[in-house]
Amino acid sequence: MTPAPPGQTCAPGQTCAPGQTCAPGQTCAPGQTFAVVTGGGTAGHVLPALAIAEGLVAKGHAAASIHYVGAKRGIETRLLPPSGFPHTFLEVTGLQRQLTPAKLAANVAMPFKMIRAMAQAWRLLGRLRPSVIVSVGGYASLPAILAARLHGVPIIVVSYDKRPGWASKVAARFARVCATGYEGMPLPHAVHTGSPLRQSILTVDRHRDRAAARQLFGLPEDRFVLGVFGGSQGAGLLNSATNDFVERNADRRDLAVRHIVGERFMGTTSPARTGSSGLQYQVIGYEDHMPQVYAAADLMLVRGGASTIAELAAIGVPAIVVPWALAADDHQTINAAILADHGGAISIPEVSFTADRLSDEVLRLVAAPEELAEIGRRAWEQGATHRSGRLIDLIDEVGRGRFESAS
Repeated sequence: MTPAPPGQTCAPGQTCAPGQTCAPGQTCAPGQTFAVVTGGGTAGHVLPALAIAEGLVAKGHAAASIHYVGAKRGIETRLLPPSGFPHTFLEVTGLQRQLTPAKLAANVAMPFKMIRAMAQAWRLLGRLRPSVIVSVGGYASLPAILAARLHGVPIIVVSYDKRPGWASKVAARFARVCATGYEGMPLPHAVHTGSPLRQSILTVDRHRDRAAARQLFGLPEDRFVLGVFGGSQGAGLLNSATNDFVERNADRRDLAVRHIVGERFMGTTSPARTGSSGLQYQVIGYEDHMPQVYAAADLMLVRGGASTIAELAAIGVPAIVVPWALAADDHQTINAAILADHGGAISIPEVSFTADRLSDEVLRLVAAPEELAEIGRRAWEQGATHRSGRLIDLIDEVGRGRFESAS
């Protein structure tokens, strides 16, 4: 079939010159970016951004028509290049809460960096001409959101913490619609869509994938596996308790631990243990295969980040959640309660979390497989909306000009 010229409507299956595939009835606009996805700084923002980009590709949009905008100093500089999505990194920093001389100096410089980043974002959006801009939160999202406001580009705020962050609240003032991970979130024009999750997470089947995942990691099939993940930066409290758990259970041949410590903590943990003479212990700085970790683990020990909570629910993974006490507005405790209040996780406040408590909970669940299975089942029930695909449908509707209004 002959490609449709620019400005005309494609027939079903027809391609836009110079090669962009159009959905039936889509207006041909070669070279135009469909969506800019912005946010970043931590994996808690970058992974949802990648999830949205992947979801739009699965919806039929070309990968080249989705552009990511983040921060030069964020983890996106590691995660985006291998993804293949076009991306731009801005020189922007967030507010530093620690009152050291260096942090105070960074706070003084922050407004000037933000202004320069906004000017760069304004030029970028003028060149890309996106149909929609999607914010996943974090300080790195603000320059592109403010530039989108000036260009008149429709804005979608995606908020997946039960208590929205500061950047999301600011962006929500300009948003056409706010897509929320959970019902009842205090944002204007809110639509409950579930949280953005990567396709590799959404396709995990713990029963089907368990054996292959354990083979990938070299974990025995016949052991109880504890996975430990303190977020992309790692968590010292979880690391310390896990080290103690490994030491006090070193002789047990029915246990294995895959411990993601965070690269900054490498060298501060117990040495890895292999073989069959006792507990098998694997320690790594950063995990590139989290879907397989969820499939391999019988139980996870995690923080209460929004993406982690949504992933546990979407897959149905039993977990012990220790919310970070210093999280802004105590949002991790609120996130953890989404599962724990329905029996889909065990939530332990930091003040109550000790090595003794960890060992007691893990060994109790080792001996209670029915209870462990029930926790996983109840977590799965809470993940229905995350698995629904509503978020990607909403972004597609707004970008195509088919979204009427938010309730």
